[in-house]
Amino acid sequence: MKRLCTLAFTSVIAANAAYADFSLDSRYVDNDNDLVADIPTDKSQLTDPSTLIFAYTPVEDPAVYEDVWSDFLEHMEDVTGKKVKFYPVQSNAAQIEAMRAGRLHVAGFNTGSNPLAVACAGFRPFAMMAAADGSFGYEMEIITYPGSGINKPADIKGKKLAFTSQTSNSGFKAPSAILKADFDMLPERDFEPVFSGKHDNSILGVANKDYPAAAVANSVLHRMVERDVVKADQIKSIYKSQTFPTTGYGVAYNLKPELQEKIKEAFFTFNWKGSKLKQEFKSEDQFLPITFKEHWNVIRKIDTANGVSYSCK
Repeated sequence: MKRLCTLAFTSVIAANAAYADFSLDSRYVDNDNDLVADIPTDKSQLTDPSTLIFAYTPVEDPAVYEDVWSDFLEHMEDVTGKKVKFYPVQSNAAQIEAMRAGRLHVAGFNTGSNPLAVACAGFRPFAMMAAADGSFGYEMEIITYPGSGINKPADIKGKKLAFTSQTSNSGFKAPSAILKADFDMLPERDFEPVFSGKHDNSILGVANKDYPAAAVANSVLHRMVERDVVKADQIKSIYKSQTFPTTGYGVAYNLKPELQEKIKEAFFTFNWKGSKLKQEFKSEDQFLPITFKEHWNVIRKIDTANGVSYSCK
């Protein structure tokens, strides 16, 4: 069940953690101290593309999500007066690099890669999916398959644990911090870490018994079960975390201010009822306004616990 996220990180490691040493890349400025890149005041640095490129976080098959987002992108076209094209990214790194290079204008970055996108790509997040009552978020779950002999996190010792990618919150950062703090378990020393690339790869890997265990976002797991990609009885959960913020949606910092406002308008005026987006994200009913400074506070604390650096290459 989805809960209203309190944004209080309760594990032992975060209780003793200071805020992450978060700063933006030198190409950006933050005069208002909201932790995101300011919109350039020099008009020559602003961009007004004839076609907006949109990308959704690469958690599952991009071809599926191009159709899922089609209603919404048509709405964005109507509101902005621009053509909007779906860009199927294959990795978090590729998505961040596309925005940093100016090839991506509007995007949903997953929870864990959001801080890096803000710091290195000038990403300005402003919205997140939520239920009608304002509740939002997902949990990290460590899963296995029935009969694996794994009944609790300690049972993973000596075995493989599948992560997704190093930029993923639920696929790597949160489970790494929690396993270290609460179970005194470290990769290489206590278990063999492997990387599947995506949450659906990890889930399918466990369901097909390729991985004995995996750390995943349960929002992805729930959607895969609903679409009958995997059966519920193929998966067994042995750990569930607190609730984390989910994918953050926003824009590139250097889009014209009036265009950024129109894009925001498209998100906040979208009618979910009967849409393909609603069919896929069944528990969601709206885009909720958010700020990176407040809503990603818990994620920056997890990054601090993991010694994450926001330096940009």
